[in-house]
Amino acid sequence: MANLNGFDANDVEPNSSFEPIPAGKYLAAIIASESKPTKSGGGSFLELTFSILEGACQGRLLWARLNLDNPNATAVKIARGDLSAICRAVNVMQPRDSVDLHNLPMVINVKLKKRADNDELTNEIKGFEPKQSPGSSSTSSSQSSQKPASDGTAPWKR
Repeated sequence: MANLNGFDANDVEPNSSFEPIPAGKYLAAIIASESKPTKSGGGSFLELTFSILEGACQGRLLWARLNLDNPNATAVKIARGDLSAICRAVNVMQPRDSVDLHNLPMVINVKLKKRADNDELTNEIKGFEPKQSPGSSSTSSSQSSQKPASDGTAPWKR
């Protein structure tokens, strides 16, 4: 039993079941990361939590798992390639910790995939790209997106 300290459902909008978001490209940022052991215990993966930053799906969360420590060399090669794409997308080429990649805007390419266990559609992130600067066709190599704004502006709004 848990004390709910006077919780009143009348004061809170209920969560609804989330359908997968439509396939497409979305401005997003990593908001959390954690190293977790694989089910077999023979390795670990880096789980990244992405939050969509704008548009109709703003606030929705998506996850990517990078098998950086795995007996399967192909899984590790794919994970390292994805990590390289993420690093390039946010212009952090030598992160010391996964937190170095947090709260930096990038474009993620979201696909729909049918789950093997129940045939329902689910989202999968299949690519990472730099955020395009407004009015430019290429992304600047400036480090300014990594520095906190003195006016408190969110990193993805800069």
